[in-house]
Amino acid sequence: MDKQSHIQGHAAVLRIANFDTDQVMPKQFLRGIDKAGLKDGLFYDLRFDEAGNPKPEFFLNQAAYASTNILIAGSNYGCGSSREHAVWGMQQYGFKAVIASSFAEIFYSNAMGNGLLLVTLSEDQVQALMQEADDLGAPVAMEIDIESCTVRSPKHQFSFPMSARHHRMFLEGLDVIGLTLTLQAQIETFAQQHWAKQPWVKDVARKTVDRLEQ
Repeated sequence: MDKQSHIQGHAAVLRIANFDTDQVMPKQFLRGIDKAGLKDGLFYDLRFDEAGNPKPEFFLNQAAYASTNILIAGSNYGCGSSREHAVWGMQQYGFKAVIASSFAEIFYSNAMGNGLLLVTLSEDQVQALMQEADDLGAPVAMEIDIESCTVRSPKHQFSFPMSARHHRMFLEGLDVIGLTLTLQAQIETFAQQHWAKQPWVKDVARKTVDRLEQ
């Protein structure tokens, strides 16, 4: 993950509650064995008609929204299946953050672990940002200060909660593995103490394979 202390850009509104991961990234885009091409599947049924033609009424198909990198979404965003592809697709498209009053738990974990910032505000605060964007009739300029956990738009400023673990991950550019490796010395100390007390469990898999190959 890259270090992130500020996210600046423009936010657009998706006024749909309980927007699930199949709507974020439909199942037909999960056939590959890597992350390639997920950008094309993002919000596919909203972006395209049955013939594959762009729907002009959807905001991402409008030139004015080309710079959108923050989404203001309805409550319980990312519910449904646990597919991590939904997060990867949003990032490939250019989204850096999603603001909502609530998120599905697994989606939240997937997103924050991959560096897609999820900002949880009260429903009243989310509605205020949505109304600001609606009044403007265009993407609203927005800055998210991760260090101070603050969201700023031209008309509003709100604080949001963030766990100490996720706060450190974003500021230091650590994914879950990287965060774990910061504790490598403690892990090695624990392992040595564990093996000293129970030496028969050390390298048990390798020893079993060696015995079977004899």
